[in-house]
Amino acid sequence: MADATHPAVAHEAAITADVAVIGAGPTGLFAVFECGMLRMKCVVIDTLEAIGGQCAALYPEKPIYDIPAHPAIAGAELIARLEEQAQPFAPIYLMGRRVDALADDGEGGFVLRTSQGEQVRAKAVIIAAGAGAFGPNRPPLAGLEAFEATGAVRYMVSRREELRGKRVVIAGGGDSAVDWALSLKDIAARVTVVHRRPKFRAAPESVAQMEAAAERGEIDMAIPYQLHGLEGAGGELEHVVLATLKGEERRVPADHLLAFFGLSMELGPIAEWGLGLERSHVSVNPATLETNRPGIHAIGDIATYPGKLKLILQGFSEAAMAAHAIHPRIFPGEALHFEYSTSKGVPLG
Repeated sequence: MADATHPAVAHEAAITADVAVIGAGPTGLFAVFECGMLRMKCVVIDTLEAIGGQCAALYPEKPIYDIPAHPAIAGAELIARLEEQAQPFAPIYLMGRRVDALADDGEGGFVLRTSQGEQVRAKAVIIAAGAGAFGPNRPPLAGLEAFEATGAVRYMVSRREELRGKRVVIAGGGDSAVDWALSLKDIAARVTVVHRRPKFRAAPESVAQMEAAAERGEIDMAIPYQLHGLEGAGGELEHVVLATLKGEERRVPADHLLAFFGLSMELGPIAEWGLGLERSHVSVNPATLETNRPGIHAIGDIATYPGKLKLILQGFSEAAMAAHAIHPRIFPGEALHFEYSTSKGVPLG
């Protein structure tokens, strides 16, 4: 999947596109495809370092059952297929960035400023930011930033193979922690799961599988412990220090710490853009997905209107509707004749 080093990622100070898509989750990626089918170029901006949104961050290996033509598909696989589908249209990915400001450019378009200082000019904007900007809840550990910078401490896993043969400590009690413990036990040198209490908040069947693996010696369980400190030099992790509420400490040899304490979500700067907000969601016209600001559309979980269903498949439909509504703005005076993809194919270039 695309990340901050992906060849499609732009590093220029000024970027121009037809449509700026805020959010690289499934609906944002499908919006790139739908815009591309209408010959509109996109730049995609997301706060996470890798594409995929919550699918990649929260349940990359959990099956999703309501994607048409896929009786079951893992979150990471869905994102990989959506990236592949969007790839012919060469979107520009700006990952690990927040959109700090959005303003009219005085010519009917918009200027967006990112937290990395880039300026993005676009004629239309699609907000596909899920529940808003979100990031990991970080453990309050001394020296954490140095280990984050090298990838020794992570809050999501993009490529499982990167952890092959590594000593991995997983902290957390939800689905992400349990799922990754099961996924990594066969390729990591050692997996240690840290949780403050015996009861986990994950799917019961997954917890049962993890406990069975622990009984077979495939996973180490550190319960009831919490993260207490990190040991290492130059950003290279050597030990994770654990402690009980009674102050008992334990040092676990480790190359990586995966901290799964959930995500903190907030609208962030979006709340200041003068959009019609309704309970932290953006109100839109259900026929066009346009907000109260012409040229700015919202799709997916962040959008609300009567009868709205928070389903990925509905977000896909909204992406198509928004793209068609934007087309006259990008190509004024050009008639848009609806064609099925089986007839028109994929218009490259």
